[in-house]
Amino acid sequence: MPRSKYIVGNWKMHGSLPDNAARLAALCASVTEQDNVAVCVPFPYLAQTQHMLAQSHIRWGAQNVSEYLGGAYTGEVAVSMLHDFGCHCVIVGHSERRALYGESDGQVATKAKTAAGSGLQPIICVGETLEERESDKTAAVVTRQLSAVLDSLDKSEKARLVVAYEPVWAIGTGRAANPDDIRKMHVLLRDLLRRAECDNTPLLYGGSVKAGNAQAILHIDHVDGALVGSASLNPEEFLDIIKAVRP
Repeated sequence: MPRSKYIVGNWKMHGSLPDNAARLAALCASVTEQDNVAVCVPFPYLAQTQHMLAQSHIRWGAQNVSEYLGGAYTGEVAVSMLHDFGCHCVIVGHSERRALYGESDGQVATKAKTAAGSGLQPIICVGETLEERESDKTAAVVTRQLSAVLDSLDKSEKARLVVAYEPVWAIGTGRAANPDDIRKMHVLLRDLLRRAECDNTPLLYGGSVKAGNAQAILHIDHVDGALVGSASLNPEEFLDIIKAVRP
């Protein structure tokens, strides 16, 4: 049986030990071997997540990683530390990191190379702001963001790549992009990936994915899965998203 589309939960800065335990237990009870699911949790909860998911069909990862391998970088987390907790993947270049913490395209590319070079799966986020969208700069912005990463990776590193298109104006707003816009952007990104010999790279959509719109979004051409924010905090809704795309 083919694997279902890749569904990744991004908990952002949410969680507590008891809340996490209930959330992860619910997922473990329902996610099957045929599902293709990961959760990216805050750094302090990686040990708990590893312990609870080690015998499950769910992968886990972090929401950020340092571009440096180690040293005097107070507050940063090295890729080797993520490996210590069994991480499979890491989100890189999320719009909140770019906007709130000033991450540049070059920094995102370096982080992607560090993660991929160590064997992790970097989930690269690209997407335009509302201002950029209204100025008809969407294609130029996402092309610049993704090209910076693709140009930095060698063939083996590219093989680990996942890309998530997340229009910034749709993240956490309850307003998802319309199907035609999603299709057009995924066609553009798929073309960029093919030209970089990344034909098999999963291409996810993120931005207010909910149980109510998941099936429609995830059956758009070239959409290989979803990066799910707030809905991933509710195990019932997250499981409904997973069930909506089972083959």
